[in-house]
Amino acid sequence: MYKVEIEKCTACETCIETCPTESISMVDGHAFIDVEECVECGSCAAECPEGAIVEEA
Repeated sequence: MYKVEIEKCTACETCIETCPTESISMVDGHAFIDVEECVECGSCAAECPEGAIVEEA
């Protein structure tokens, strides 16, 4: 599963545009991943220019 490190997120919305399942939205000024919809493809983490989306261990 992926998570957003909110202190790194600049709300650029690159992840929203990249997500094939539309599982990401902006909430309180940062990206939020809906874990019910996420298929764990990693597209968002790969495209995030700030490195704010990371895979949880």
